Amino acid sequence: MAQRLQGQINNEAKQNWTASIKKEKEQDRPDKYAELKTNVHRDVIDAIEDESRLELQGEELAKYAREKVLSLLERDAMFLPFSERQVIAAEIMDEVLGLGPIEPLLRDESITEVMVNGPKQIYVERGGKIYLTDVMFRDDDHVMHIIDKIVSPLGRRVDESSPYVDARLPDGSRVNAIIPPLALDGPTITIRKFATNPYTIGDLMRFGTLTPNMAKFMEACVKGRMNVIISGGTGSGKTTLLNVMANYIPDNERIVTVEDAAELQLGQDHVVRLESRTVNIEGKGAVTIRDLVRNCLRMRPDRIVVGEVRGGEALDMLQAMNTGHDGSLTTGHSNSPRDMLARLETMVMMAGMELPLKAIRQQVASAIDVIVHGARLRDGSRIITHITEILGMEGDVIQLQDIFLFEQTGVDSNGKVLGAHHSTGITPKCYEKIIAEGVRLDKEIFKPSLR
Repeated sequence: MAQRLQGQINNEAKQNWTASIKKEKEQDRPDKYAELKTNVHRDVIDAIEDESRLELQGEELAKYAREKVLSLLERDAMFLPFSERQVIAAEIMDEVLGLGPIEPLLRDESITEVMVNGPKQIYVERGGKIYLTDVMFRDDDHVMHIIDKIVSPLGRRVDESSPYVDARLPDGSRVNAIIPPLALDGPTITIRKFATNPYTIGDLMRFGTLTPNMAKFMEACVKGRMNVIISGGTGSGKTTLLNVMANYIPDNERIVTVEDAAELQLGQDHVVRLESRTVNIEGKGAVTIRDLVRNCLRMRPDRIVVGEVRGGEALDMLQAMNTGHDGSLTTGHSNSPRDMLARLETMVMMAGMELPLKAIRQQVASAIDVIVHGARLRDGSRIITHITEILGMEGDVIQLQDIFLFEQTGVDSNGKVLGAHHSTGITPKCYEKIIAEGVRLDKEIFKPSLR
């Protein structure tokens, strides 16, 4: 029995080893059309540069490039079936006008993030879960070429003296690139895709992110000019929720947004968008979020929306909230509403003002009205777990009270997290302030939920 079991184990090990060797060989197998693609790609680029006097842009440029690619393939690869030439043409077009092998992934609307871990390992996030793709680059130089293609139009660079960079694609997608020697397994690219059709509050309710009563309270908070901070971990949907809430701001108000990479898509007419800037090739010209927050105070904003606070700009944001800029919105990284307060204290200290801790806490307690906290659960779903009100100071401690909570009850056989949102039954202190602003809000939404 033991020998038979050992034989089974050995056979399974042998099969796994053979499969892994086969996979490695497949991955290392050179592209038999690599030389053809390289030659056609070079000729197309030369042709486009020769035709630059025509100032081709957009669809005209794409049409010209595609016609040129097909004609070159007819010249150099008539021996290939038409369908195969079409596939090669698409790959060359992605290389000429797009971001090479990952261009199809960027076009896939179900994919929210693309992660290039060196040339041979590309992952995507779909539905909150990460999957390995069969897409590959030729080598490290190929990845470096795509990185350069992303950052060059922005006047930025990536080399050994500046081995990482944040950038933005023309469609608004956020890009981070980091190269050797910092990235040990080859050049790495992470792209957070820009939503062409941003989620609405209806979408979030359909996903189970929040309940209708929670949505009504959040809408009332924005229209009632409460200062709100959206907290959560990486990938928990903070920016999505910020975009949804910011769209509740009335059309007749002047909105100034401040972001590292412009992602917010607001439907109001009177919106001024500001975006930070890193150093240029000469190492000068950086404009930080803090610089922009200070500047936007001189722009007569009715509302200030900061994409994320992560440093000394937290102090300027709190001062703005405390000096007449009610109804401001921002986000921050944290693991809970209480943790968000601790992080705000740390960020204010980073401003270098050397304020006493109690004074910082008083600033936070008087500035922030509501914390909306979200999380990405183990099954990939994004849930608002807390809507918490800040009551003020009691001694040296900021007092909080939860208005809505998510309670997890378990995990089903498919790995889906089970649970439900419920109201704590507490009518928030800010209810009267919201009503005083002329916003209608039914107290019934705060009644305790059946659990």
